[in-house]
Amino acid sequence: MTEEVPKKQIPAEENRFEVTSEMSLEIPFEVTSRAVCDLQFSELIPCIDRNLIYQLRLKPNLTLMEHYERHCPPPERRYNCLIPPPLDYKIPIRWPESRDEVWKANISHTHLAQEKSDQNWMVVNGDKINFPGGGTHFHDGADKYIVALSRKKNRKFHMDLAIWLNPACTNKMLKFPVDKFNNGGNIRNVLDVGCGVASFGAYLLSHHVIALSLAPNDVHENQIQFALERGIPSTLGILGTKRLTYPSRSFELAHCSRCRIDWLQRDGILFLELDRLLRPGGYFVYTSPEAYAQDPENRRIWNAMSDLLKRMCWKVAAKKEQSVVWAKPLTNSCYLKRDPQTQPPLCDSDDDPDASWNVSMKACISRYSAKVHKEKGSGLAPWPQRLTTAPPRLEEIGVSPEEFQEDTVRKTKVLKIDSNYIENEGEENK
Repeated sequence: MTEEVPKKQIPAEENRFEVTSEMSLEIPFEVTSRAVCDLQFSELIPCIDRNLIYQLRLKPNLTLMEHYERHCPPPERRYNCLIPPPLDYKIPIRWPESRDEVWKANISHTHLAQEKSDQNWMVVNGDKINFPGGGTHFHDGADKYIVALSRKKNRKFHMDLAIWLNPACTNKMLKFPVDKFNNGGNIRNVLDVGCGVASFGAYLLSHHVIALSLAPNDVHENQIQFALERGIPSTLGILGTKRLTYPSRSFELAHCSRCRIDWLQRDGILFLELDRLLRPGGYFVYTSPEAYAQDPENRRIWNAMSDLLKRMCWKVAAKKEQSVVWAKPLTNSCYLKRDPQTQPPLCDSDDDPDASWNVSMKACISRYSAKVHKEKGSGLAPWPQRLTTAPPRLEEIGVSPEEFQEDTVRKTKVLKIDSNYIENEGEENK
């Protein structure tokens, strides 16, 4: 972003700030001052600015949600100033309290609180916004919903799920910590699509599971701002026409609770993008009327989804009440047994499933490498052992287990130095 901001967009000189000599942190490079943008730009999100789309006369396909994807301005339209906080901004409430409440002044638009109040999403309470933990399909709270998906009482539900996650554990499944969604550390990375204010992801943290909560900057304007203010890992994004910016096999689970996505469009291309992102044996938790409603339209959608996912070699691992869990295969075996004319096809052998930056989605199935196919899974250690155990995938990019261990030791030393420095600084500033 090299273009200077026009002077009318820069406030008075006293509103600029500079790094001063009073700051104790030594910076090994020259620091220059930066202008602060005018307050009218307090809600500017570079590359996700619908006003820019109209001003540049772009013609995104609204049906495919292209207007919610990234559209970056040309150099002459970029800003070289710092986005200011809104008026009356307060230092955010710290975690874990922030899971349940944030300052109202820090959120520019709060109409979503009124719109979703009957679904227990959030409640305006004086100068704060409280989050009871509810959602469109889990009014009683995300915590109870998560437990219902994994608790021991739902024996058949949990049995099928556990077998898919770890086929070797068929006879040992009741020894799993079944009240925890992480299933003994085998589930760590979750993608929550159409996350709302990310209460699902918020309550997964107590299960030692990290969810990336994904939602667009749509008519609700700031779902992700609520999520980030709460301290929940979140990002603006949408399943539209471009691949999500993550390599293949990044998540153990994808989740959609009434996310209002048309999964059948364009020959199932959005399902195929989830398939690219899921690890071998990974699964998709779907809580929506199509999974349980008996009216003709929902039955039609359910049957079409089931047929598509069967052709993709996904299987129903569990189905109970409002939710269904599909699991993708562990190997390429099912793909190789399909009729060559079966749709969707396998991707070409030269397709790179890890290419994701500004890459269009592809209506094909990303096959596993020969190594993954042979080993019948990702080979990842359960969490937290995974943190210090070299993932087999590193060998695909030329990194040996020994190099991983050396890097782990080196980074551990750096983190120890950093934590000691921060702790000492905190003591001095008391």
